[in-house]
Amino acid sequence: MESTLDQLEIKSRYLSKSLVFNNPFTRIVDLGMHPFADTFISKNQLEYAEPVFPLSCGLDEKSGLIFNEYLTPDSSRYNLYDYSYTSSNSDFSRKHWIEFAAYTSTVLNKSSRIMEVGSNDGFLSLKLKDLGFEILGVDSSGAMAKIANELGVETVEATFSHKIANDLQSTRGLFDCLIANNVLNHANDPLDFLQGVDQILAPDGVFIFEVPYWLDLFESGHFDQIYHEHVSYFTVKSIRSLLEPINFKIVKISHVDYHGGSLRVIAARTTNTSKNEDASVRSMIESEVALGLFRAETYEQFRKRISIERARVMTAIYDHVTRIPEIPIIGVGAAAKANTLLNFYGLDSSLLFAVTDSSPFKLGKYTPLTRIPIVSDDVFREFSEVTALILSWNLSDKLKHTLLGLNPKIRFLR
Repeated sequence: MESTLDQLEIKSRYLSKSLVFNNPFTRIVDLGMHPFADTFISKNQLEYAEPVFPLSCGLDEKSGLIFNEYLTPDSSRYNLYDYSYTSSNSDFSRKHWIEFAAYTSTVLNKSSRIMEVGSNDGFLSLKLKDLGFEILGVDSSGAMAKIANELGVETVEATFSHKIANDLQSTRGLFDCLIANNVLNHANDPLDFLQGVDQILAPDGVFIFEVPYWLDLFESGHFDQIYHEHVSYFTVKSIRSLLEPINFKIVKISHVDYHGGSLRVIAARTTNTSKNEDASVRSMIESEVALGLFRAETYEQFRKRISIERARVMTAIYDHVTRIPEIPIIGVGAAAKANTLLNFYGLDSSLLFAVTDSSPFKLGKYTPLTRIPIVSDDVFREFSEVTALILSWNLSDKLKHTLLGLNPKIRFLR
C-alpha cells in the first residue's frame, strides 16, 4: 500500500472529561509523544512522516476506568498502514486461542451462532468453526479481513458499533454469543460498543471477552502495554461500571496469563435470572481498592518506578556502546508494546542494529518513528558476539531458549 500521509490531516481529540462517564479525572501517566504502536513502516513509506500524538492516561476515580486522554481516529489506527498484528503470531498465542475455543465449547451449545468482533486473521474463528459452530467475523482492518476470508472464515470489514450491530442484525439476525478478545480496550466509545453487543445478542445470549488487566500492568510496571490502540485499561470495577448502563452483569470472571495478565469475562443480561453475578466480583474489586488502583496519589511511585527502570536500561546500553561498540545490540520482538518502550526510552537505529520478529507481515519493515529494521531471528547466527534486548518480556524465557539455540554466545541486557 502506498502511503499518502503528506495529504492527510490526522488529529487526536483531547478529553476534558472521562471517557464514557464524563466524570472529572486525574492524569496518572504521561509517556510523551508516540506513533501508532501497531504501525510498521515499509521501505516505500520511509520518505513519509508517521503521525505522532501525546500518550497519557487519566483515572476516573468514581467509575474506576483508566483511559488515554487523547483519542486517535480508529480508522487511521487500523487502515492508514497495513495492520501487522496477527492473533496467530506465536506458539504461545496459538495455544491460548486453541484453549479459548475449547473453553467456549464447554459454555455454549453446538447450535449457537457466534459473532467474533476483532476476529483479526481468523485463527480463533476457524478453530470455533472446526468445532461445529456457525461463526461470523468482524474486523476493522481490511488487510486482516482479507486474510480471514481467504482462510474460509466469513469476515465483515467494519469497526464494530451500535450502528454496525443494527445493520448486521437486519441482514444476519441475532447471535447467541459475541466474542471480543482484546477488542473492548480498543474502542474509542466503549459504551457505544457495548450497546452494539446488546443489539446483536439474543435475549439469553452471552458476551465473552478478554481484556488486559490493569492490576497486572500496575504491579509489574510494564507500562509498555499503554499505547494509542489501547484506549481503555480495565479493572473489575470499571468492567462492572461499563456493563451496568446496558443492564449486563458479570456471570463468570477469571484471570488468564495472556498479554502478561488478562481478565476473561462472561457477561449476560441482568434479566437472565438463570445466571447470577460471579461471587468473586466483589472480592476482586475490594482487592483493587485496597491496592489503591483508584487513588491518583498511588501512581506517583509507579511513575518513579518506570523512570528508574528506563535510566537503568539506558545506562546499561550506553555503557555497552562505550565499552564494546563493535558488538551490536539487537532487540527481540517487534510487538506493539515494544514500540512504546523504544519510543519512551529513546532507542532508535543509532543504538539498535535491528529488531527481530517471526511475523511475515513485519519482516522487512521498520519500527515507527525509531526506524529500526525488522529482521528474522536468524540474524543472530551472523555474529560471533552479539547482545540481545528482549522486548517481548511476556515470552522472555522461551525467546532466550530459542536464541541461545541459534547462537550460544548471545549476552542479554534484559
